[in-house]
Amino acid sequence: MKSLLNRFARPALVALLLSATVMSSTTMAQPVLTAQSDPLARFNVMPLFRSSVSGAYMAGQQALQDLRTEEAARYFAQAAISDWDNPLLVERAFIAYAADGQIGQAASTAKHLLDLDRNNELAELVVAAEALKERRYGAAERLLNTISPDSFTGITASILRAWALIGDNRKADADAVMDRLGKTGLGDFLVFHRALMAEVAGDSAGAIDLARRAHEAEPYVARITEVYARTLANAGRFDEALEVINDFEAQGATHPIVTVVKDQIEAGQRPGIFASNVQVGSAEMFHGIGVALARDGNLDLSLVFLRLGLYLDPSADVISLVLGQLLDGADQHAAANAIYEAVPPTSAMKPTAVVRVAQNLDAIGDRKEALRRLNNIVVSQPEDLDAVSVLGDMLRYDEQYIPAADAYTKALKLTGGERPSDWRFYYVRGIAYERAKEWPKAEADFLKALELNPDQPAVLNYLGYSWIDQDMNLEPALEMIEKAVAAQPQDGYIVDSLGWAFYKLGRIDEAVTTLEKAAMLRPNDAEINDHLGDAYWKAGRKLEAKFQWRVAASVDTVGNVKERVAPKLVDGLTEANATQ
Repeated sequence: MKSLLNRFARPALVALLLSATVMSSTTMAQPVLTAQSDPLARFNVMPLFRSSVSGAYMAGQQALQDLRTEEAARYFAQAAISDWDNPLLVERAFIAYAADGQIGQAASTAKHLLDLDRNNELAELVVAAEALKERRYGAAERLLNTISPDSFTGITASILRAWALIGDNRKADADAVMDRLGKTGLGDFLVFHRALMAEVAGDSAGAIDLARRAHEAEPYVARITEVYARTLANAGRFDEALEVINDFEAQGATHPIVTVVKDQIEAGQRPGIFASNVQVGSAEMFHGIGVALARDGNLDLSLVFLRLGLYLDPSADVISLVLGQLLDGADQHAAANAIYEAVPPTSAMKPTAVVRVAQNLDAIGDRKEALRRLNNIVVSQPEDLDAVSVLGDMLRYDEQYIPAADAYTKALKLTGGERPSDWRFYYVRGIAYERAKEWPKAEADFLKALELNPDQPAVLNYLGYSWIDQDMNLEPALEMIEKAVAAQPQDGYIVDSLGWAFYKLGRIDEAVTTLEKAAMLRPNDAEINDHLGDAYWKAGRKLEAKFQWRVAASVDTVGNVKERVAPKLVDGLTEANATQ
């Protein structure tokens, strides 16, 4: 594990941590069972369920890879109790426990691991987090002081050590730790966390200055915007605080908690400090680094860090939403929904959690129930932009194109329709209109989307392809698609559009070359293979054309392409059966 965490090169590590700041049911530690004569008691595993060490280990590895963390913890526990002095097995067990949110058992197992491997930094970090949770700041600081800041875990440990020093009323020592860490190239990442530390230590002036510096570096990050606005408003500087939030929203950015803070400030209320104690501040650190790990593809470790954040601050619903999102991405929709359902009704994040539940219901095949829930949200909270947007998307996926367009129209009324980010609503509404065969409305929306975002490849491709498919505006359409391909040269659908534009313009050699590339990028797409077959036929390569049409028919899962190519396979390409 130490070698895994040390693999990050310093430049990549700096970039990763800096990006983490951009991101922005309570999971409680389970009780640790006392192992007496039988070590199975420690893991709550009955002897009846023992399996071979190798079998349990492999099953645990697969479960953890799939983010089936409860199963992973059970399997690794079975493996570990069979060889309790094997540091690899014990390490995997403690990581799985932590990833599943069983921090009490994770910490207990980590302590045993440290008896076997004194240098396991992640185990030290988990044990120190437990001490911090219990407000044993001196113990946490002493444990963390032994970890070098030269690794990924070491950087985390140094920040956590600074938080322990804040808890021990040793702010000067905490500042010294952060100063030393800042010299390694992490200054911009650390300034936000130093603002939170100053806030907890009662240094409001220092907190404002540090939050300002963080905001100047990243002015459109929700978490930083929230903290800076809070520090200003808590000092009575309401107009400045509102200006910070208004600038954030002017970029098309939104966040439920930022909206709550804005409402409080507009009402003349001081919103209160972000980090009310050391535990909350430390949790935010684990949140940021957990997101960075997820972005780098280390999902199991990301879960460990995010779970530690929730352990320290069980009310951190933002962390719950990130946890759920990771589980969603691994198709663990039931586990994700359990997290979303546990977000309390009073939380600013609850509407987002409810929308996520609906999306998961759709993902597991219950679109009817998903749509019912989304409609209920939109009726009860008509200004919930996220719910309205997701409802529009789901209606569009369900081929209810006019209701989908109506939902996007509601979304545009909520946003005003003139923000740069509003291009997306015009684009998806244009798709809905185009699918509903209301082309004039669709074309107007695509053009509006390009007015707001002239270089957006998806819009350039969709409008350009639509024009070409209707034999209109062929030259401007070709320019649009060439621009889209330049932006996304590995997108098979966009490359197909370019090949089809060449075909429509009679540039057959270029069409063949381009469509061959599209088919390589998307070999199982029926439409692309059909296009390539047509191009081959026009190029006089009739055997290859029929082969490609057969491919198109074989990979068609809907049936419309199979029906289209059937006469071509008999008569070849004729004016009557040409692809439109």
